[in-house]
Amino acid sequence: MDDISAGYLVVDAASGRVLSERDPRRRFRSASIVKILIALDHLLELGPGGDIPDDDRALLGPMLRASNDDAASTLWERAGQRAVIDRMAPALGLRDTEPPADEGMWGYTAISAADVVRIYLHLLHDAPDDVGAFVLGHLRNHTQWADDGFDQSFGLPSALPDAGAVKQGWSGFGSRARTDAGSGDGIDLKRPAMHTTGTTADDGTVIAVLTLHPDDTDWDTAAKRVTELTRAIVRT
Repeated sequence: MDDISAGYLVVDAASGRVLSERDPRRRFRSASIVKILIALDHLLELGPGGDIPDDDRALLGPMLRASNDDAASTLWERAGQRAVIDRMAPALGLRDTEPPADEGMWGYTAISAADVVRIYLHLLHDAPDDVGAFVLGHLRNHTQWADDGFDQSFGLPSALPDAGAVKQGWSGFGSRARTDAGSGDGIDLKRPAMHTTGTTADDGTVIAVLTLHPDDTDWDTAAKRVTELTRAIVRT
């Protein structure tokens, strides 16, 4: 799998001890991983303990569980687009996360495996209890099939029998990337991206695996490679 570009980080959730890593601060386009930040920003704006309107639940749930893009776009636009990242990056101490140059392209937010792990640790330990429980609860109930028809079972769900909360991301399968819409220097917007992130069932370990694949790699090939890589990482 030498033709895969990867950045990953595995940490003990309680101590923060690094269990496995490779280029954890290398930045990738986030694809749907940014949906966690969109949800977190929305819930924090409502305030801890605040009621979540039914209309909001109808957007947040499908976005987190089934990676619904329309819901993400609605919440992203409602929250001020890049303002989501401008708020969340400093609030969570995300060092590598930057908004997309084209504000409408939320999936081209720059992010690193280190920042993804930090997001999960925030949800587990630092976020208001109701906020963390809401987001992680939906991620634990992720669907096999995303609302766009792609199979979300690659990576953690296939490699780790006791996977817990899971958020997947992908970009460049079935559509051409917009190379003018990126954020930050050195972010590859052309090659297909496939990411798998989440926790073990007991929330004891946090895993983030971000990958890029050669041009024209098909979905099944990328999914198999990400699963194999993830399996190797969690076994080390």
